[in-house]
Amino acid sequence: MLLVLGLAAALWALGALLGTPARVRWGMIACLWIGVVVLHLLLPDDHALRLATGGSAAPWLLLGGIAALGLGYGRVLGWLRARSGQRAPVPQQTGSFSDAELERYARHIVLREVGGPGQKKLKAARVLVIGAGGLGSPAMLYLAAAGVGTIGVIDDDVVDASNLQRQVIHPDAAIGLPKVQSAATAIAAQNPHVTVRPYQRRLTEEIAADLIADYDIVLEGVDNFETRYLVNRVAAGLGKPLVSGALSQWEGQISVFDPAQGAPCYECVFAKAPEAHLAPSCAEAGVMGALPGVIGAMMAGEAIKLITGAGAPLRGEMLIYDALYADARKFKLTPRDDCPVCGNRRTGEKETT
Repeated sequence: MLLVLGLAAALWALGALLGTPARVRWGMIACLWIGVVVLHLLLPDDHALRLATGGSAAPWLLLGGIAALGLGYGRVLGWLRARSGQRAPVPQQTGSFSDAELERYARHIVLREVGGPGQKKLKAARVLVIGAGGLGSPAMLYLAAAGVGTIGVIDDDVVDASNLQRQVIHPDAAIGLPKVQSAATAIAAQNPHVTVRPYQRRLTEEIAADLIADYDIVLEGVDNFETRYLVNRVAAGLGKPLVSGALSQWEGQISVFDPAQGAPCYECVFAKAPEAHLAPSCAEAGVMGALPGVIGAMMAGEAIKLITGAGAPLRGEMLIYDALYADARKFKLTPRDDCPVCGNRRTGEKETT
């Protein structure tokens, strides 16, 4: 039995030395366990291999059962944490800065438009990032670096090798892990003074209002229109500014939808979702790897301006960036009084139910 355990330890150590993801190393050990159990079930009792590996399948089956129970317990615990985290109110970070924080944010504090008061606003701010993919990755890293006190991130996906070309918050070792878990680890490494609240689930109609209500600003960079319209509808209803970004191949766009401040909402501009063949996903059409970094960093910049009151956010405007020809254009966006999402709110009329 010690021989097999030693072999398992050697496989783990070799995988760690070669930089193999943990999930692959666990898979190798699981294959070793299956092989030993099969040997015990097929070979005669006095076979040398059976004698060298414990003599019986019973202890190996017991060990496998204990491991399965531990894995199941961990999964259930993670699920309970995700659900309880979604429902718990998000605390606001307050208080003075430590010496380490003052040094970290020194370049912000000397900015006339930010200064000490602006940095305190950043520390007290709560920003929800919907989607931990191409746009959410750079946005979260820059929000954390800027000192945004609480960052929530919701995504039900896991890290895939095809994500790594552009989703810079996820390392190779995170392949197979939930994206929100990988993002939370990266943010904590970037800035330990920031609180991260990961929600490993899909944003749905049932939870959207309660979740978004806990945050001051929403950043949305998802790849499906159903979620875009849901986020826009809920954010507008709660009076929360929505920083929205989108990508396709070499082109990206960004705008701040904020009907509470007289700006249009997403549905004012895009009254209905385009046909599927007119708006292919990144998986279908491709995307240049650095483009999400450009647009995602802009989204973080818009959030910082909204929080600190600096400059002029992209309310009522849309910026289009063409990376292929290094061209940027900005358009005015006009609210629609007949918009079913925000028309009544902006004109002061009461909505009918």
